Amino acid sequence: MKTPLKVLFLCTGNSCRSQMAEGFARALKGDVIEPYSAGVEVHGLDPRAVKVMAEAGIDISKYRSKHVRELMDIPFDYVITLCDHANQTCPLFPGKVKRVHVGFDDPPRLAKNAKTEDKALSYYRRVRDEIRIFVEEMPENLEKH
Repeated sequence: MKTPLKVLFLCTGNSCRSQMAEGFARALKGDVIEPYSAGVEVHGLDPRAVKVMAEAGIDISKYRSKHVRELMDIPFDYVITLCDHANQTCPLFPGKVKRVHVGFDDPPRLAKNAKTEDKALSYYRRVRDEIRIFVEEMPENLEKH
């Protein structure tokens, strides 16, 4: 049996996108991926992200927002940046880690001016579903990026 790939999902605040990616990877790919998530800043766990992930059958309510510095000692196989800011400010990791950038829209930014909570959640659901598709295709899709 192969050792699971250690994968870090990195975004700005580790509040939404990276948490969703970790949740999907843990639930859907736990046999081949050992997922982690962090941010280049710490913004706290986004309640709307928790809500839309629960709708998809994945509980991330116990996750916590972490700064990437907390995970620098882990020998990652891949660091996947999920937003441009994280891609531009990602620290260098030791070892043979491969960096992959796959940008996703920022749900809180999209939802900022939503007229209703349902409209705001629709942005979160769209990004959640895009992240799920990306994770479902892992790890094969990592070599394409």
